[in-house]
Amino acid sequence: MSNSVTLVGNLVEDPELRFTASGVAMARVRFAVSRRYQDRDGNWQEESGFFGGTCWRDYAENVAESLTKGTRVIVTGRLRQRSWETNEGEKRSTIEIDIQEIGPSLRWATATVTRTPRAGGEGSGGGSYGGGSDAPAPVARTDFGPDEAPF
Repeated sequence: MSNSVTLVGNLVEDPELRFTASGVAMARVRFAVSRRYQDRDGNWQEESGFFGGTCWRDYAENVAESLTKGTRVIVTGRLRQRSWETNEGEKRSTIEIDIQEIGPSLRWATATVTRTPRAGGEGSGGGSYGGGSDAPAPVARTDFGPDEAPF
């Protein structure tokens, strides 16, 4: 079953780049998605929802280097529910996005793209489009150890 979503919103803070104990890069991203509409009385209303997501490895470092608070972004990924218990014994849960793609929206801005070399130095691309290499596109890793949990 697929649970892919695409959201467009504005970053509410700079991406937070951290590293696991084994040195794997992880970036947490928080953004707001707003909807403006006219109610039955003709008054403009606005609703905002706040979302968070993560990306990993070189991708995380690229995101942290490229995006800043206030940037309008397009985010595509899979929904993931995370549950935990507080120190007081209260059960909590949240829905986050396992980010597959994120980039600036070009509706009201321009961007300059700089390709980064792939790990291992193969080709000159950074993705599956026109990378200049016959190597397959990277696949998301799911075999995280206890010190590398994806959230």
